[in-house]
Amino acid sequence: MKFTEYVQRDAVALAECIARGETSPAELLQIALAQSERAQPRTNAICLMMVGQARAQFANPSKGPFTGVPFLIKDAAQDYAGLPTSYGSKALSGLVAAEHAHVVRRYLEAGFVIFGKTNLPELALKGVSDSRLFGRTCNPWNGDHTPGGSSGGAAAAVASGVVPMAAGSDGGGSIRIPAACCGLFGLKPSRGLVSAGPAFGEYWYGAASEGVISRSVRDTAAALDVIAGAEPGDPFLVAEPGVVFAQAMSREPGRLRIGFTAASPIGTAVHAEAKAAVENAAKLLSNLGHEVEEASPDIDGAALAKSFLHIYFGQVAALVADARAKGAKRQDFELLTRVLATLGGAISAGALTTQLLKWNEFARALARFHQRYDLLLTPTLAHPPVRHGQGDPSAAEQTLLDWLDRIGLLGLLGRAGLLDGTIDKIARDSLQYVPFTQLANLTGTPAMSVPLHWTADGLPLGVQFVGRLGDETRLLQLAHQLEQAQPWFDKLPAWVTQA
Repeated sequence: MKFTEYVQRDAVALAECIARGETSPAELLQIALAQSERAQPRTNAICLMMVGQARAQFANPSKGPFTGVPFLIKDAAQDYAGLPTSYGSKALSGLVAAEHAHVVRRYLEAGFVIFGKTNLPELALKGVSDSRLFGRTCNPWNGDHTPGGSSGGAAAAVASGVVPMAAGSDGGGSIRIPAACCGLFGLKPSRGLVSAGPAFGEYWYGAASEGVISRSVRDTAAALDVIAGAEPGDPFLVAEPGVVFAQAMSREPGRLRIGFTAASPIGTAVHAEAKAAVENAAKLLSNLGHEVEEASPDIDGAALAKSFLHIYFGQVAALVADARAKGAKRQDFELLTRVLATLGGAISAGALTTQLLKWNEFARALARFHQRYDLLLTPTLAHPPVRHGQGDPSAAEQTLLDWLDRIGLLGLLGRAGLLDGTIDKIARDSLQYVPFTQLANLTGTPAMSVPLHWTADGLPLGVQFVGRLGDETRLLQLAHQLEQAQPWFDKLPAWVTQA
């Protein structure tokens, strides 16, 4: 098989080619490695190559729906036995996983040939992928722009034709944001549908989910069939989906009621291209026979953002403390991580609990919205993929924060409650480009980014749909319908298709 044939097929089709004897796992791996070598200088998408592990799979191949298909996992939480899970951090780069994460084991049992780990921001904390350890990941559509984060390396690898699909995870938009930035399809599953074990009971109190970023809806559906389902020891009993997603996704979704909004829930500016993406999607939906009107859940977006960031800061503090206990030095972490850990350490148990309790309010409000509407449509991003460094603290701000942190004053101010304004500013600065995605994380609902819009500058800009808890099937059916009405599979950066 030639690369031009490889890139014209999704993962399901490649697996079918192998089953028919038209190609082999070894041949497909070689194609993926060759394209990775070509793409890596442009994208820096892969942070750890696992070629030896991949070729070792050929000796005892798993027989599953994706047998022989090249695949990449994310270097966070997706533990691979015998290799470090670095989370993009120098502080964690030496910690070797003792066993596979359940989701990685399931990918292997499905027959995927895992040959590398993808790049991300430190501790998977940002909507851009720019770790100090591995360097910046670039958007295949325009290298001056971010591919998003935290699963930015996964999206960059898929959009550059290295693999048809790659693993990601989503704690605040980390599947949907890079999918939107790179012209791909990204679905965040419902809370608990995919096991976080055995290293975790749940990530971020259940806000984070495992999933994939792909070029086709059927790939995502088939992958969800592979990874969905609880494992022994999981904290919740999750009902079996009751459907085969790969089969159910091809059925018509029926006439849906869809409420849409392009207004930022935290009151920040929304770029005209993001508004246009939603307006055009609403028109397409209407033309497909759906009932579409402007509407949004009755939720205080600023309160939701504050709740999200309390959890975010607290998780960083806990991760840093755990790494320090295992021998990491504080200076091994990047400045932003150290600052967030300090702020998280200054939050009291009572304040954290208060914010966790608010998740119920958000979930109930969204459920009331879903009693009237099947889906919520928003921009995935409030802005087209940003340029590298856009929105970062200035050099002067970084110097001041570093000094305050090193002398211990930052922690004292935080514990005294004198940094509340700073926290609010960090909230607005960090979420101004991505204010729409955290709702699904805190409520545990499934949400997807669908690549329906490209800007005048030729950059992708997806739109988001948020569904009812456990209703992945409806999302996949709508995505499949949209994929047929406005296909995106063949939309790839020019340099990729000119191979």
